[in-house]
Amino acid sequence: MNIVDSSGWLAYFADEPNAKHFLAPLNNPGSLVVPSVTLYEVFKVILRESGENEALQAVVAMQKGKVVDLDPLLALSAAKMSLEHQLPMADSIILATAYEFKATIWTQDADFKKISKVKYFPKKSRV
Repeated sequence: MNIVDSSGWLAYFADEPNAKHFLAPLNNPGSLVVPSVTLYEVFKVILRESGENEALQAVVAMQKGKVVDLDPLLALSAAKMSLEHQLPMADSIILATAYEFKATIWTQDADFKKISKVKYFPKKSRV
């Protein structure tokens, strides 16, 4: 199973230099887990930068994977992981979801780079 975090989805939708790193998990929706918090983050950024139509199209694409809602057990697990790994709320929810589904996280978010079962790609800017 795989989780592409918000930074990976945004790189993919914007066709950024790192987008290629996220093609493998995104092209296999049967093994893709999508924490609902990533829907929030991606929708918000695309809504702000490109408008509602583009943001809704992104959410539709993201929902091809298995969307996982934040339930009480996952919330408590995320809170523990937030303290253990010094992660912001959204990142800890993504990490807790990955643990729950034994998924690999694909990201360019440096907060994850020292955590096991993470494929981290340092963010590259366009030249």
